[in-house]
Amino acid sequence: MEAIKVVARFADNRLIKGYTQDFFPNKSLFHIHPVDSAGAKEGIEILVKDLKALFFVRDFQGNPDYDESKEFGPKEQISGRKVEVAFLDGEVLVGTTLGYEPKRPGFFLHPLDPKSNNIRVFVVSQAVHNVRFL
Repeated sequence: MEAIKVVARFADNRLIKGYTQDFFPNKSLFHIHPVDSAGAKEGIEILVKDLKALFFVRDFQGNPDYDESKEFGPKEQISGRKVEVAFLDGEVLVGTTLGYEPKRPGFFLHPLDPKSNNIRVFVVSQAVHNVRFL
């Protein structure tokens, strides 16, 4: 399996940027090989329950000055249900989801803005304050 760029945001505000090859939404843990690990063979074990979300990203720097669109256009082609996710820390993400079920440990969100640095986000349910369908 190919290594995928991810940013793990923890519920306690920690952040790890790196690569994973063993993340599965139905598993309780996975490993990240941090960007700054200088070729270490062992990844860091991550427990999904400790996360706020796992961001699958285009690059690790992103653009902190970019303000993502949170409005759906009238002619926008979408797949899945439109959703707004408010996290316990106040952050709000808008996008679409194909599989939201509040009793599951988490779900995937595809950001609304195609220019977002986030390709998709695995949202951890226990870090969510509210999910609203749009």
